[in-house]
Amino acid sequence: MREHVDPQIRARAVQAARGTAPFDLLLTGGTVVDVGTGLLKEADVGVVGPLVASVHPRGSRTDAAEVVDVTGRHVAPGFIDMHVHFESSMLTPGPYAAAVAPRGTTTVFADPHELANVVGVEGVRYAVDASRGLPVRYIVQAPSCVPPQPGLELSGYDVDPDEVATMLSWPEVGGVAEVMDMLGVLGADERMVGVVAAGLESGKLVSGHAASLRGPELQAYLSAGIDSDHEIFVEGDVMARLDAGMTVELRGEVAAVLPEVVAQLAELPELPTHLVLCTDDLFANTLLRDGGLDRVIRMLVRLGLPPVRAIRLATYHAAYRLGRPDLGLVAAGRRADLVVIGSLADVEVLDVYADGRLVASGGSMVVDVEEGAATAPFDTLHLQPLSPDDFVLRLPSTDDGTVTVRTVDGRIMTTWGSLEVAVADGAVQLPDTALLQAVVHRHGRIDPEVQLTVATGWGAPWTGAIATTVSHDTHNLVVFGRDPDAMAAAANRVIADGGGVAVAVPAAVPGGAAEVLASIALPVAGILSPLPCEEVAELQDAVEAAAAAVGLPPGALSQPLMQVMASSLACLPGPHLTDLGIVDGDLGVLVTDLVLD
Repeated sequence: MREHVDPQIRARAVQAARGTAPFDLLLTGGTVVDVGTGLLKEADVGVVGPLVASVHPRGSRTDAAEVVDVTGRHVAPGFIDMHVHFESSMLTPGPYAAAVAPRGTTTVFADPHELANVVGVEGVRYAVDASRGLPVRYIVQAPSCVPPQPGLELSGYDVDPDEVATMLSWPEVGGVAEVMDMLGVLGADERMVGVVAAGLESGKLVSGHAASLRGPELQAYLSAGIDSDHEIFVEGDVMARLDAGMTVELRGEVAAVLPEVVAQLAELPELPTHLVLCTDDLFANTLLRDGGLDRVIRMLVRLGLPPVRAIRLATYHAAYRLGRPDLGLVAAGRRADLVVIGSLADVEVLDVYADGRLVASGGSMVVDVEEGAATAPFDTLHLQPLSPDDFVLRLPSTDDGTVTVRTVDGRIMTTWGSLEVAVADGAVQLPDTALLQAVVHRHGRIDPEVQLTVATGWGAPWTGAIATTVSHDTHNLVVFGRDPDAMAAAANRVIADGGGVAVAVPAAVPGGAAEVLASIALPVAGILSPLPCEEVAELQDAVEAAAAAVGLPPGALSQPLMQVMASSLACLPGPHLTDLGIVDGDLGVLVTDLVLD
């Protein structure tokens, strides 16, 4: 559905296109990236208000209030990020826009389910209100699974189908966000049937999260009315979904699958329209250093996908998916969201126009970025300080000696493992190859109990601890480490900050106190900072460096700290620890006994 344009402005655009009135803005001497035909064409672009009024032969018009020479450069549509949690940047909507706009992103399809898992519908309302008037267009989604796995985890709020329907009635909301409760969908759970039905009845998009689904289960998930997925982890995932008719929101974080995708696309007779691009979860420092959607495009180009095709995925295909015929193409009548690019191969973004207004140039914003009036949710962390004894795993029914326990093996995509451990006075003595993971409910809905498990596959040996309330998707307090003093110190810094991330090490001398090496305070919902993007990025750099120093391995993701933050995703297959205990994600049950023999 097109955005409203003042009829007088549209009438003026008609006159300018005919040559009976001047343009407001004229980009001359450039090459238009025509993502509709796949061609590069020498043409000038005339703009009136927020609209492209004319794309015409070079040099044929000079009448404009402002003429900008873009000779030797390319003019492409603004990039559209088709699945993003801006909260993962740890930025509020304004600073997030300031981070991505200079890189060419002019529209985001934003799922604020991180906020919703903390404060419910109020969090989505905050996202909508705060995003008003920004140089990046926010199309918000209604979170579908809050919490993602009811009965297996607790977030700060339970969102029901009626509340999803209410959010879908808001004009700023473009559809139902990723439906993560796959077992609920396939098992016809009443809540999930109601949520999907609300989306279908609204006539808006219903987005998915189909990690590991193949064959009959994937077909069943699609038949439920859910038609997209971004959970691409292994080779074959993309083509399995495209072949089934599912829209794939391809991200760059699991880079190992991208070479296969580019090679497969080269073999197809057509570029699938149901293939789009997204960033999903990127920190502020990644956005500023490496880019957002431009980074994904660049990765694909460097793997051999022709630049115009790569840009098409982030523009024309995305607009088609959104049902927005006013976006995604440099053509008369479309919104003047324009990106001036130097080197196509490097996706070198030079200038960015949003609705015909220059908003960024040379990698920086050139306009003030002011959020809409909104009430940010503070004071959402309801936990008292924890003690080192809370981070000792005890097996009270087990005699001293050795015992074999279950472990959660791996990071994010996990499997069950086993490990023989020593037990002294009922407390597990961890070998160097293992860590403790703790999860603590922090929303005040139940008495917080420190849930503990043994985690393996995280490298060894660790010399410190990491604590965070950015823990997808329920955002409870998660702590990893081996030393109880360091784990308590990291956890208590986060608690004192009202949410955040902290890295701590044990005392340097016997009898001393554990030391916090680096931290980020995230007092907005316990997951966001009110600071500008540059300041948050500096803090993230420090925390990432500290995390690596205490033992966090790099892994398959470009943001290693995300492995800790996504470690409790109960909606994924395999075992994961939540605030209620260890979840078997394949069976959808809590496992209460750690001892195997």
